[in-house]
Amino acid sequence: MRNSTKLIILTVLAAFFCVLYLFQGLNGSYDYALPRRGIKVLAMAITGVAIAYSTVIFQTITHNRILTPSIMGLDSLYMLLQTSLIFILGSGHVTIVNKHVNFILSVSTMVVFALILYRFLFRGGKQPIYFLLLVGIIVGTFFGSISTFLQVLIDPNEFMRVQDKMYASFNNVSGELVWWALGIVIASFFIGWKYFNELDVLSLGRDAAINLGVSYDKVVKTMLILSAVLIAVSTALVGPITFFGLIVANLSYQFFKTYKHTVLIAGASIMSIIALVGGQWVVERVFTFSTTLSVIINFIGGVYFIYLLLKESRST
Repeated sequence: MRNSTKLIILTVLAAFFCVLYLFQGLNGSYDYALPRRGIKVLAMAITGVAIAYSTVIFQTITHNRILTPSIMGLDSLYMLLQTSLIFILGSGHVTIVNKHVNFILSVSTMVVFALILYRFLFRGGKQPIYFLLLVGIIVGTFFGSISTFLQVLIDPNEFMRVQDKMYASFNNVSGELVWWALGIVIASFFIGWKYFNELDVLSLGRDAAINLGVSYDKVVKTMLILSAVLIAVSTALVGPITFFGLIVANLSYQFFKTYKHTVLIAGASIMSIIALVGGQWVVERVFTFSTTLSVIINFIGGVYFIYLLLKESRST
């Protein structure tokens, strides 16, 4: 089956789940329920596309299909920021209560952190990409340890607000924030679109890409910044989803079996929409909100991650 046909089938399937989620059980309450469901579907689509896009380009840069942008410590930084704000200022402070302020502060902090990290590591020479990953793991673990320490000391009532930030949720997404996030994701796609051909060559390796005329350092830095921005937006919008990018990116590799990033990113993005919208429908209709979508995704993603590790160990 041609890749274009596969994309059409996935698009139809994604549209089916979106329509199912939007219209099932409305019972005539179109004015109240339909706009709210529409915002949730749009939030899921934005989140899925952002995570899929950032994961595919990140794995191309690192030449490793079991890594995700979360390894840079952005999720841990988000949790540290939210925990610190509640611990120091309290859950009633404007930085927590006002979703717009919290969104801007979260995105800005994560992006500035990524820029400082990249600037420091790439300053004065060419550092190997795996050195960047090592620093990201160490920093992420450090942030996670501080967050855990503060959560032990925090007031139990305040800790309930921290728990709300630990897991991704689409039920209380602000409509205005969704449009802000959509604008950032669209801008990121326009910026990254012209690098898709370079990414195809980049998948051959650093030396081969340089020999074929690709400005390797420029492309890597640009893609790392785009990846950080997209992860920051998706995390600030709904919360951290650790293993989701790992799942959809690797499913896209196996389903399409191509090196073209236009196909891989499009396929992973559509699969993300199917997984999030379909998964949220299952959470609401089957499990009746007894669990959250992020818990299911992290469980499946953790199992899939172990499977990939075992598969890689057998191949070596």
